[in-house]
Amino acid sequence: MAIEPGSPARYVLRAGDARLDLNACLGKPLSLEWTGAIACTHCGRATKKSFAQGHCYPCFKKLAQCDTCIMKPELCHFFEGTCREPDWAERHCFQPHVVYLANASGLKVGITRASQMPTRWLDQGAVQALPILEVDTRQQSGFVEVLFKEQVSDRTNWRAMLKGTTELLDLAAERDRLLERLGSGLDNLRERFGADAIRVLDAAPLSFEYPVLEFPTKVVSHNLDKNPRVDGTLLGIKGQYLILDSGVINLRKFTGYEVRVAA
Repeated sequence: MAIEPGSPARYVLRAGDARLDLNACLGKPLSLEWTGAIACTHCGRATKKSFAQGHCYPCFKKLAQCDTCIMKPELCHFFEGTCREPDWAERHCFQPHVVYLANASGLKVGITRASQMPTRWLDQGAVQALPILEVDTRQQSGFVEVLFKEQVSDRTNWRAMLKGTTELLDLAAERDRLLERLGSGLDNLRERFGADAIRVLDAAPLSFEYPVLEFPTKVVSHNLDKNPRVDGTLLGIKGQYLILDSGVINLRKFTGYEVRVAA
């Protein structure tokens, strides 16, 4: 799904060349049916199974964007000469990244490229977000995130996020608390990478609204691999989830699947 910021956020479902305004479908019947076909989002090859959200197995094994260091940037091995795609890494990993606090199901820390704000937070279903630090490279953002994970989670409880009961937080106060508590660790990283490599941002907290008519009280998820057809009335969209009266479905999980959509 493509997401555009707004009050509430606007969602567009992309299926092949077709585009469907999901906000306009709220309160109406929606049907998704997987044809059984999966195509790699990188090379287009037909595949029986999707790896790393939409890749065939050969691409999963050879692409830098599918390597372990994408999920754990502190494990970057570029300087060891073993990066799968050095040119790709220079374009995507050696550029400023932002370390942020967000609130989707409670306080969490995360990292993203500056160009991905605020899409990254909308993808997570965050109701609040606050950029707190900027660093020079993705690897550095990973080291900072590891430091912050001593005090705060880096995970979202997706079931709690979808219930819409998340309490608002004072993210600025949380930022100040964490920066003070982790100051010595940040100083150590600055000694390693340079005094200006890790910069404190003076940003204001952001808040987000989602197009939801009704949140589920009990979260039941659909899985196209187990049942290729999903029917229901669309009650909302949050993060990468459709909320139907029959259950919820994470569309990102099925990237590359050929799906017939009827609304």
